[in-house]
Parts: sequence; C-alpha cells; structure tokens
Amino acid sequence: MVLLIVVSLVWAFSFGLIKHFLGGVDSTLVATVRLGLALLVFLPFLRFRGLTARTAFSLLGIGALQFGIMYLAYIESFRHLQAYEAALFTITTPILVTLFADALDRTLRPWALAAALLAVAGTALVVLKSADLKIPLTGLALVQVSNAAFAVGQVLYRRLRARHTTLRDHEVFAFLYAGAFAVAAAAMATHEISVELKTPQVLTLLYLGVLASGGGFFLWNVGATRVSAGTLAVMNNAKVPLGVAGALLVFGEQASLPTLAASLAVLGVALWLAGRHANRP
Repeated sequence: MVLLIVVSLVWAFSFGLIKHFLGGVDSTLVATVRLGLALLVFLPFLRFRGLTARTAFSLLGIGALQFGIMYLAYIESFRHLQAYEAALFTITTPILVTLFADALDRTLRPWALAAALLAVAGTALVVLKSADLKIPLTGLALVQVSNAAFAVGQVLYRRLRARHTTLRDHEVFAFLYAGAFAVAAAAMATHEISVELKTPQVLTLLYLGVLASGGGFFLWNVGATRVSAGTLAVMNNAKVPLGVAGALLVFGEQASLPTLAASLAVLGVALWLAGRHANRP
C-alpha cells in the first residue's frame, strides 16, 4: 500500500507538467522519449534467467499495452483538455480494473457496471460546460482509451506474476518498457517532427521518464502484486484529487468550482459503489 501512495504523489504533478511545459510538443515524441528514458533506467537490471520465450513476449505485449498505447492516448489528450480535466477523467481506471478482472474470472457483478456508468455521468458534468463539445469529448475519449490500456495491463501483469512466482520484478521490467518504447517509436516514425526543446521541457521529460515512468510504474506494478484487486482499484484514484489540486493550486488553472464539486460528488458515489463491489466475496 505504501508503494502505491508514494507513486500517486509523484504522478500528481505529471498532469500539470505535461500540460504547461509539453503542451506544444508532439505527443508521440513525448511518449517515446519518456518511455526510452524509463527503459534505460531498467536495462542494467535485465536478466533472462528463468525466462521462457513465451513469458518474455507476454511481458513485451503487456508493456506495449499498459505503457505504450496508454501513453500515446494519454499525452495526446492534453491537446484537448486542461490538466485538471485529464486528472479527473482518469477516475474510471479502477472501475475498469475491476470489470476486466471480473471478465477474466468469467463473472459480471452489477455494482461495478453501475459504478462505471455513474463515473461517466460524473465526468460528463465537466465536459458539458464547454461551448464546443467536440474538443473535450475527444479528450475524454482519449483518456478512456488510456485508462482501459492501463487497467488491462495491470491485471495481466498481476496474473502473470501469480503464475511465475520465481520472477523478480526489477529483472524483467525492462521487457515491459521495451514493448512500450517499440509502440511509441513506431507511432513517432509516422510523424514529421521538428522541435527544439527548451531547458524546462528537457527537465520535465527527465522527471516524467526517470521518476514518474521509470521508478513510478515499476513501484506501482510491484505494489499491485502485494494488494488485493479491490485495494488496487481504489488506489488507482488516489492521484485524481492530488492531480486536480496540483493543476488548480500549483499551475494556476481555472475551473468552475460548483461544477467541479458536483462532478467530484458524483464520482465519489461511483467510487463508493466500486469499493462496495470490490469488498464483496
């Protein structure tokens, strides 16, 4: 649990940093650099001991989904959203974690579905305040693709580690980042990119790549193997109020406080439903 809390604090500042320092930089470049830095962090720890080819490819695939596709969609969403909106819209992640875990267990529990629908309604309150719905709806859709990729990746990694108990996380995590980096680099190769990064942007990329991605996702996935699915689902949203607060207080974004309060209230009920579902046998 402590690992998940620490990572949530690190991630809370990522929303504002991406929006205010990397908003004009191509999203595929940001994703590629960020994941490339994370890969470099864990390459020295890479070990092939005890790994079959099937397990290695599974790790590559999980990384491509959980980090690669997730980042491409997530970073692109900042072209359409404020940082606090991006933070708020990630609130469906734990519900998706629960629903996907249930799907693999071949069960469907109505509380999770009700929570998912209520969470959508809560985020809609923020989206509907905009005069041009197309922009925030596009951003909302991108965040939900990101949420789904991150949720599925977490569940798959938990299940893989449960089957391969002799694996050591730090010795195989480079495989996940390698899969993610390959996806991001392939996407970047389809773009014509010409950009000159300034010092604040370079420092932001280092923070995101080394701390938020390199250290953060490793600690998150390790922490995910040490808690129940219900606890993991709830902890996915610890970063949401922190991210919203950071965007408003640290980075000076403006928001309609009554609308934001109403949205958070609805989302709080959705989380309560998700928690009630997660705690049932």
